[in-house]
Amino acid sequence: MIFGADVPFAELCGIREVGSIDGRTRLRMEVTPELMNHLGMAHGGVLTTLLDVAMGTAARIASCRPVMTLDMQVSFLAPGRGMLLGHGHVSKAGRSILFCDAEVTREEDGELVARATGVFKTAREPVPAQNSV
Repeated sequence: MIFGADVPFAELCGIREVGSIDGRTRLRMEVTPELMNHLGMAHGGVLTTLLDVAMGTAARIASCRPVMTLDMQVSFLAPGRGMLLGHGHVSKAGRSILFCDAEVTREEDGELVARATGVFKTAREPVPAQNSV
């Protein structure tokens, strides 16, 4: 569970909740071998996931509703290695659309690894999946 939501893919990536202060979420993820690219650093997809979860949790906390990512822009700035921290917050919120920002830093030295902006839409509670034959 991350801030009260079950996010199976985030769990698969090892993303863990650290805390939330003033609507800013903080997450932690260790870059293990299975999360690396061929250069021995965090794969861009896993960094994008950490950024998305950081913004999404901030949007969910701010709106008190589930949210969906509508758009996301990512910049990769430095190699992601070791323990990484994801920080997300809402920069502007409307009734159903929220604009968010996030950063990933290396825990050991605080270096900025990646940053993102995103647009999120509030959703109705998810409908349980139906079995199909």
